[in-house]
Amino acid sequence: MRRPIWAVTSSRCSRSRASRSASQIRAFGCSSFPAEEIVEAHHVAERRGLGRFRTEQPPYSLLARGIEASVLPVCQRLGMGVMTWSPLASGFLSGKFRKGEHVDLSTGRAALTPGRFDPAIAANAAKFEAVERLVELAEDIGCSLPELAVAFTVAHPGVTSVIIGPRTMSQLDDLLKGASLTLDDATLDRIDEIVPPGTNVYQPDGAWRPSALGDTARRRRPLADRAAG
Repeated sequence: MRRPIWAVTSSRCSRSRASRSASQIRAFGCSSFPAEEIVEAHHVAERRGLGRFRTEQPPYSLLARGIEASVLPVCQRLGMGVMTWSPLASGFLSGKFRKGEHVDLSTGRAALTPGRFDPAIAANAAKFEAVERLVELAEDIGCSLPELAVAFTVAHPGVTSVIIGPRTMSQLDDLLKGASLTLDDATLDRIDEIVPPGTNVYQPDGAWRPSALGDTARRRRPLADRAAG
């Protein structure tokens, strides 16, 4: 999955500089970095006179707005472009998955990650509830759910472009309509009521877990040092 798999080091930046000097690349970026690592990478490059990240590529959708809290503001301050991915929330905003309807977990995206689509899993209940309210909103303004999903992502001033992944021409047509759809403030306010700014209804990049959470030794003092006294 798109996650940072190495520490931000000068050797990485040096190799990127060497590649640029050899005319192999013109610019480089990162994908799904948390804000603190973007800042750290920027300062490493600045201190050592090396090339810096020019873009960040995070997941962003109506159901996954977490990057609004810090990643997008940081990228705006550092002058970085942002190319978001998964505007349909791995297909959950395609309109195929509705509350109370049968979900076929044997085909498509649902077969790849059934845990994200199975309505029997309690953690998915909030996604199904949000989708119903978003479908109602889309109908009220005369568009499809995928159109609303794409229009929402391009409305943020910190987003440079949106990566889409249609499999058919009809899907492409739907997504392109969304790119040209302008959402007014009233519509964006209604979206904020359904999914508050800066929050995630689900974890959009669940295949990666910060080492600070996975490694118990990094979040627990030695037994002898745990008492305040």
